[in-house]
Amino acid sequence: MSPSIRAIHESVRTMIRVAIVEDNSALRLELQRLIGDTAGFELCGSYGNAEDAVATMNADGADVVLMDIELPGMNGIEAVRRLKASAPSLLVIMLTVFDHTDWIFDALRAGAVGYLLKRAPADDIVAAIRQVHEGGAPMSASVARKVVQFFSRRPTTPDPSFSQLTEREHIVLTKLSEGLTYDEIGVALSISINTVRKHIRSIYEKLEVNSRTEAVARLLRQ
Repeated sequence: MSPSIRAIHESVRTMIRVAIVEDNSALRLELQRLIGDTAGFELCGSYGNAEDAVATMNADGADVVLMDIELPGMNGIEAVRRLKASAPSLLVIMLTVFDHTDWIFDALRAGAVGYLLKRAPADDIVAAIRQVHEGGAPMSASVARKVVQFFSRRPTTPDPSFSQLTEREHIVLTKLSEGLTYDEIGVALSISINTVRKHIRSIYEKLEVNSRTEAVARLLRQ
């Protein structure tokens, strides 16, 4: 394979395919432009309602979805639940004007991995897309504060599942809770990203969880 063809193939593999679900046509157009103008991003779908997104998004092959909550008909949280049921690897960032605690946790329980407020600058939205694609879980500051306050107020009881984790797995889980990507954890611990993934798979199995959000929530309850 010639260098030029190899470069094309590498470029294709590293493109992040982004879909948008937003009923406000002006904001949807603004987000489309943002995705289209950002190097390394490809817009693969744009929907004005959840029903159309649920019906066709998987066929469009999205990696990351920007999902509004308050939509006509089916809301964004139910859309996340249905999309994740058919495509567990899909990464969803809630992009909404609402930071109500109940909605935050409903969205995270449904399978969202990020939660941003619509007033977030364009650069923050771009950074959040890259972060979730690399294994992160971005949240607007006010949202993250509510999550921390929620768990800090809850009475804690020992969770026997944590006794199964090795010392290194405890450290990796702590790094996950700090919002580090897999690459950043590897650098911090001087291990390869494949080793990071092995530790995380082991953590998920021992804690009987299926996502970073669930694992971090279990840790915070400790």
